[in-house]
Amino acid sequence: MQVVRAAMVGDVVGASGLEALEAQLPALIKERNLDFITVNGENAAEGFGMTAGDFQRIIAAGADVVTSGNHIWEKREFWTVLNNEKKMLRPANYPGSVSGAGAPAGAPGAGSVCIEKNGVFWTVINLQGREYMSAIDCPFQCLDRILTGQAEGQKPSVIIVDFHAESSREKEALGYYADGRVSLIAGTHTHVQTADERILPKGSAYITDLGMTGIHDSVIGMDPKICLDRALKQVMFHMETADAHKPGKLQGVIAEIDIETGMAVGIWRV
Repeated sequence: MQVVRAAMVGDVVGASGLEALEAQLPALIKERNLDFITVNGENAAEGFGMTAGDFQRIIAAGADVVTSGNHIWEKREFWTVLNNEKKMLRPANYPGSVSGAGAPAGAPGAGSVCIEKNGVFWTVINLQGREYMSAIDCPFQCLDRILTGQAEGQKPSVIIVDFHAESSREKEALGYYADGRVSLIAGTHTHVQTADERILPKGSAYITDLGMTGIHDSVIGMDPKICLDRALKQVMFHMETADAHKPGKLQGVIAEIDIETGMAVGIWRV
């Protein structure tokens, strides 16, 4: 059995999240002998969206692919990065993709990518949930189309899914739906790491939420006072990231995957 190690890192929140990623991810890669890294970066630009510089910092820190979610559309100037960088994903179940003529047909960017690294083929799929979120295309059917569309004889050894969703029920349902067809499926978006990492019955590794990379003395990475004011006064004050002088930390999972079967043999929280 030949085993590889894949890590998925939870939502990077603001400048402190980027600094925590840069300080902690390279050491984690070395200490745990990691072969492939995905990082959700949709909150890197002070909690809402990304910039081209944020993307480059995440890649430089060690990420092989950067995933995202509903906030990826916040910075319109970033859309060119979605169109031009194959390692930068948006959820696949938004409409459309870039046409051959270069004109956007639907949302900019792509929702999946296949990368060869050290002789192993890795496919990363980014999906977004619909419960308590925008009513976009069905993530279950979108996953089917992506998996069915893989060329015969070129099926990647490892398939990783970032499911950016609000509902734990929807995340677990997609986990069981994908079980046995993907190597690792992890939820993002809620910024609170869950303690339910496990191998599902047919061999896929799963966790409901990776957590976040940022300041944990906060409310999902944001200033607690503003969050309290929003809750107590019911006024939608503008959210700001938590005090940048506090230390940040990285959260996510590491999974061991048998590349002969594409199924997981272990999963651990970081």
